[in-house]
Amino acid sequence: MKAYVGAIDQGTTSSRFIIFDYQGNIVSVSQKEHEQIYPKPGWVEHNAVEIWDNTRAVITGALAKANLKADDLAAIGITNQRETTLVWDKETGKPLYNALVWQDTRTDTCCKTLEQKAGGQETFQKHTGLPVSTYFSGPKIKWLIDNVDAVKEGIEKGTAIFGNMDTWVVWNLTGGAKGGMHITDVTNASRTLLMNIETLEWDAEMLSLLEVPQGMLPEIHSSSKVYGTTTKEGFLGAEVPISGILGDQQAALVGQTAFNVGEAKNTYGTGCFMLLNTGETPVFSENGLLTTVGYRFGDEKQVYALEGSIAITGALVQWIRDNLGMIKSSDEIESLAATVEDNGGVYFVPAFSGLFAPYWKSDARGVIVGLTRYVNKGHIARSVLESTAFQTREILDAMVRDSGVDLQTLKVDGGMVVNKMLMQFQADVLQVPVVMPQITETTALGAAYAAGLAVGYWKDLDDLRKNWQAGHTWQPNKGSSAYDTGYKKWLKAVERTFNWID
Repeated sequence: MKAYVGAIDQGTTSSRFIIFDYQGNIVSVSQKEHEQIYPKPGWVEHNAVEIWDNTRAVITGALAKANLKADDLAAIGITNQRETTLVWDKETGKPLYNALVWQDTRTDTCCKTLEQKAGGQETFQKHTGLPVSTYFSGPKIKWLIDNVDAVKEGIEKGTAIFGNMDTWVVWNLTGGAKGGMHITDVTNASRTLLMNIETLEWDAEMLSLLEVPQGMLPEIHSSSKVYGTTTKEGFLGAEVPISGILGDQQAALVGQTAFNVGEAKNTYGTGCFMLLNTGETPVFSENGLLTTVGYRFGDEKQVYALEGSIAITGALVQWIRDNLGMIKSSDEIESLAATVEDNGGVYFVPAFSGLFAPYWKSDARGVIVGLTRYVNKGHIARSVLESTAFQTREILDAMVRDSGVDLQTLKVDGGMVVNKMLMQFQADVLQVPVVMPQITETTALGAAYAAGLAVGYWKDLDDLRKNWQAGHTWQPNKGSSAYDTGYKKWLKAVERTFNWID
């Protein structure tokens, strides 16, 4: 068996390639950001060709740093920003429009029409485990069909095909227009609003409701199996097994080895995403959470999760940096926040793309409340960090109500966990220990695990569990005002965001 497994992590703001060894240690990593395109308020797009070019560049870069060849990899796993929607021509390989990013809200009117047409949200939740929302791929596909002539023409000719970023990357790795594989896995398919959450097949009623032809959709597969190999042209002259695909948040669940019912993880990235393993039976939320597929390995039965999705967390730090110029780099937010003892009464609700779980209000918009002459930029910086922790508390409270399980610890990962002030505040506002693993790149690691399991690089789940080690634990300060008084004020602030868009 070859010594390493590679993982492509195609995220919202960048693409990375990380090479792991058997112990789950990072051998090499290369990363490259791509442009965020904002044509109109609420519209967010990516250039899919740029993303594929960057993906190739980071693969080359990571291998070169480690002085390795593509042939040195036992397998490749892929994890990706979910819901981001692309339609391209399978004969030319060219996108027919920019990719519509998961944060994009242009389908708001479409979603309201679909809800009325279906007679309420219950129809969508029953079939897919999801509410109808601008978040998911299905309405984005419908918008592209209804508004982009090239997409309509491509469907009429039978050449237009859809995929989230996992599908786009695999298609290119396996030959592209010369015969690339048009596939996805159950975790990504479960985020389209088009897959039946129990049968794991495209749902005829949903396809009819959204007027999406099944012929443009990829084949749905397990999260861990050998789908095929890279072409020599697509992958640096090597034919390497592609054997793992997981949406980014499900990949982090796997990377955190949360394989037991009741185990949860929270990933702090562009947005924030908490997943709770609920086992082999889907749990349908009554409190604004999503029912999603957590993973499916080979021919084993799928494992489900409850998910709380928050649109804006790390992206708020970027906004403070890029739009307001309050900091020059994202890591400066912690030192700026540390210049004050508290938030000065300021609460920042970043509903830039509406509110996701547990509210699902696409007509909400961001607010800063509690401003006085006393407030300075340190207080605003602190409120930025605290908003992530408060939003996470809302999700955890909803999970407890749905599952009846009190969380004992919260496993955390993602780029924001290096912020010690945020993690301590998170422990205080939840009143449970917050645990960061030694290897925090759990999203890419989960994709590597899925790929490695399929080719026998790792034997079973116990092999993976042995790799997980706690890195740092933040214990809650008992009696912290953040848990009660601060949280009540946060909930008042959230109410101020409602019904802003007519």
